Formats: sequence, C-alpha cells, structure tokens
Amino acid sequence: MGMDFAPLLISLRAATISTIVTFFSGIAAACFVSGYRGKFKGLIDGVLTLPLVLPPTVVGFLLLVLFGKNGPLGRLLMAVGQTVIFSWPATVIAASVVAFPLMYRTVRSAFEQIDQNIINAARTLGVSEWKIFWKITIPLSWPGVAAGTVLAFARALGDFGATLMIGGNIPGKTLTIPAAIFFAAESGEMRRALIWVILIFIISLIVMTLMNYWTDYQRKMTAVTGRK
Repeated sequence: MGMDFAPLLISLRAATISTIVTFFSGIAAACFVSGYRGKFKGLIDGVLTLPLVLPPTVVGFLLLVLFGKNGPLGRLLMAVGQTVIFSWPATVIAASVVAFPLMYRTVRSAFEQIDQNIINAARTLGVSEWKIFWKITIPLSWPGVAAGTVLAFARALGDFGATLMIGGNIPGKTLTIPAAIFFAAESGEMRRALIWVILIFIISLIVMTLMNYWTDYQRKMTAVTGRK
C-alpha cells in the first residue's frame, strides 16, 4: 500500500497559517506586556505562557470545551451555521494556541533587551509611538522576532495532543504528521511510522539550521554596521 502524503500537506498548511497568526498576536501581546506597568503584569504573563507548560491534552480539552456545541464560542459559531470541532480549522486553532507562548516569550525578551535610552530619545524628538515601534523597536528586536517565528512554526508542526483533541484524526482532513506517526505505530505499521518520523525530523532540522545561519548572518551584519 502506497504512502498517503496528505498528512504532510495538512501539517505544513496548518503550521504556516498558525505561524502567521502567532506572529502578529505574539508581537502585539509582547508589546503590550513589556510596556505594561500594572500590578497584574505577572498574572497576564502567566496566562499567556500557560499553554507552554500545560500538557497538550489539557490544552486540547479546554479548546474542546470552548468550541464544543455547548461552549461559548461553539454556540456562537453554531448561531451562524459554522462549527470548528473535528474540522481542518481546528488544527490551525490548536497549533496557534500551543505555538503562541514561544512567539510571545521570545519577542518579549527581545523587546525588553532594547536600550530604553534610544526609545526615550526618539520620544524627545517628537517621533510618534507608531513610528518608534516600526522604525526602532522591530528592527532592533528583529533577530528575536525571527527566532520566535521559527520556533512557533516548529512547535505548530509537531503538535499532537491538542490537535488530536479538537481536530481528531480524519484522513485527508485533520490527520497531521504527529497523529499519523502515532496511529501507524499503534497499528504495527512501523515502516510507515518511521518514514513520517524521518520526514518531520528533516523538515524541523532544515528549519532550525536555516534559522541558525540567518541569525549568524544578522550578527555579522550588525557588527559590520556598528564598526562603520
């Protein structure tokens, strides 16, 4: 029986879309928390980071409760004739939730390492906060933003528990590579499982290697610019 490569396409598509979602949401959350000075900062940070430390099945269960037919978001979607549970969008939602903390934490650390004297100088010169963000904050923290993006993609690509809970394992629809590995091994198809393991290993290694080379390149360019 030949290999069905639908799980590869499903995983790559879900990981790509979830990375786009976490890219913008992670930057927005990191910008807000890094500039927030209220007493609830620790609590907000904890909530945003929680999916990183919770078991994936717990995250999946909470998503199932939220988007199920009796959940608040599930009832809202059903009111407009839509459903998420056991559909392809569910894989994107699960991947986005588990990948978000990596993007958020990495970008927040990059933001907080920026010399505030530069930001204050720009404000003194009358530069708007919007221009400061796009012209100063993002360029100075870009290596961290790029690293967070790559880590988020890798995490989204490798999610199993949360995706299985809310998306299921429908072949050609929600069956991702991690799920395909699990069910192939469970049914004794070790050769098929090994092929999927090697494939996701190669993809992850390529992504991380490219990130390392790009980071080194950015450091060299920054050093050259600084000398000039």
